[in-house]
Amino acid sequence: MTVETADLQAQVTAKADERKALVSKDFRDMHWALGAALLGLGVSFAVEGPVNTYMRAGKLFPGPHLYAGAGIVAMWALAAALVPQMQKGKDWARTGHIGLNFVSTAMFAYYQIPTGIGIAQKVIANTHFP
Repeated sequence: MTVETADLQAQVTAKADERKALVSKDFRDMHWALGAALLGLGVSFAVEGPVNTYMRAGKLFPGPHLYAGAGIVAMWALAAALVPQMQKGKDWARTGHIGLNFVSTAMFAYYQIPTGIGIAQKVIANTHFP
């Protein structure tokens, strides 16, 4: 065995040990659990919000909050739909999954939070508390 081969074998062994250490931390299962909770709660609130608005006001108010929410839920569904292809080792699916989740998180931060705070303030201002 040459020195180069020994060095490469040492690197491979180090990477294998590092991989085993990462696998033992169970990041995959934590990611699945967090993703499932986010998807379930997010879709539930995305349905509950417009239903609550319609029940209270008798109509929906189209605007950035409603449209961004619908877009975010659609991106979550698409990202979740890419998981079977990711499990087959398709790198394009992994890239798409990450990209969709990045864009949906940015939309949540840029549209949902500020517009939601404004809506909540308007509702509180127009609500007559006992």
